[in-house]
Amino acid sequence: QVQLVESGGGVVQAGGSLRLSCATSGLTFSNYVMAWFRQPPGKVREFVSHIDWSGDVYYVDSVKGRFTISRDNAKSTVYLQMNMLKPEDTAIYFCAADPDGSWSPPNYWGQGTQVTVSS
Repeated sequence: QVQLVESGGGVVQAGGSLRLSCATSGLTFSNYVMAWFRQPPGKVREFVSHIDWSGDVYYVDSVKGRFTISRDNAKSTVYLQMNMLKPEDTAIYFCAADPDGSWSPPNYWGQGTQVTVSS
């Protein structure tokens, strides 16, 4: 049974930092492209970043220079370091896994972790 479990969310003031983790089990982690999505209050889920099997990364413009995605294949875990947080970053953050990097929809989703940035 595949599981993706996010952690690290919380409440932080604007300008602060958080590090999200997504621990996976039940899949061959190194074979999967991993991504982070977020769903702001009252809005649809949106793509944030992904990291492929070779470590190549991609970010949406709104988080470039502030967020860093990384992976540890030995721990089957993907991370999202979030710096210089803004109130508009408030959302539920989800990790996703797909062998081809196809996000419509991905093979697997985590349950999400809440990030709240206060002004």
